[in-house]
Amino acid sequence: MQIGFKLMAEAFDPKEIVRQAVVAEQAGFDFVEVSDHFHPWLYSQQHSGFAWSMLAAIGAQTSTLQLATGVTCPIIRYHPAIIAQAAATTAVLSDGRFTLGLGSGERLNEHITGAPWPSAHVRHEMLREAIEVIRLLWSGGYHSYEGKHITLDDARVFDLPDELPEIVVAAGGTNAAEIAAKAGDGLFATEPDGELVSAYRGAGGSGARFCEVPMAWAPDVDSAVKAAHSTFRFGLTGWKVQSELPNPINFEAATSLVRESDIADAMSCGPDLDAHVASAKEFADAGFDHLTVLNAGPDVDGFLELCKSELIDTIRSSV
Repeated sequence: MQIGFKLMAEAFDPKEIVRQAVVAEQAGFDFVEVSDHFHPWLYSQQHSGFAWSMLAAIGAQTSTLQLATGVTCPIIRYHPAIIAQAAATTAVLSDGRFTLGLGSGERLNEHITGAPWPSAHVRHEMLREAIEVIRLLWSGGYHSYEGKHITLDDARVFDLPDELPEIVVAAGGTNAAEIAAKAGDGLFATEPDGELVSAYRGAGGSGARFCEVPMAWAPDVDSAVKAAHSTFRFGLTGWKVQSELPNPINFEAATSLVRESDIADAMSCGPDLDAHVASAKEFADAGFDHLTVLNAGPDVDGFLELCKSELIDTIRSSV
């Protein structure tokens, strides 16, 4: 079982994200996962640094910590050739400590180019092609590609790592879980959904299974709930909303009726260690083996200290 820490690039400035990663390594986490957004989820979050710059800085300031994107969309805002190059460079700079998390994206980040936002099944087709292009460029030499959606013309990634990054594919449903099994090296999810794991395994998937475990730590329940409501209420909207709304201000409107009591029902909040461990165990019981702890509470350093002293070891021994 691997335990990771989610770096919420929408909620903190880039220097703070890098600092948190360094402290996460010192706390004993196996890996960190950074979101790759152009916009934050909520207008009130007010941050959204460039993931690849932060990964480079984190790689330079850590030595054992594994790094991952959680996740990158390689179909509109980025051409997959750019991601092939970025991921290869990140793997070189981090001495092979990088995993490439990929997904079919959200309108929130992808509409900025002016390209139309495709339906889900088209995005899945594009994602399959993007993974083919990335793997093609990682095989060395010059390559061209003519797909239904994506074209590559006589391109080569010159700096390749000795060991190529694994590709972990995000899934919100069984169709994407099949893509993860057939085109990727692992599965990424945000819900403790055993059916996703079953679909992944049923389609032949045998790799790492990443998930994000939301929780909100604070010395008291009330402040934990208030902080989580302020920064993480978008997480209660569900994937069909999260993938479709175009701007942070739309998420502010969509979450205006989310109550603090809804947050308290949706995740473990407060100082109770057993409650947070139980949250992690729910994901482990669903079949995930890379648990990414996401703290929506108000005190990052207090939470990381708890992880160092108790939480990481307790999760490991409980799952």
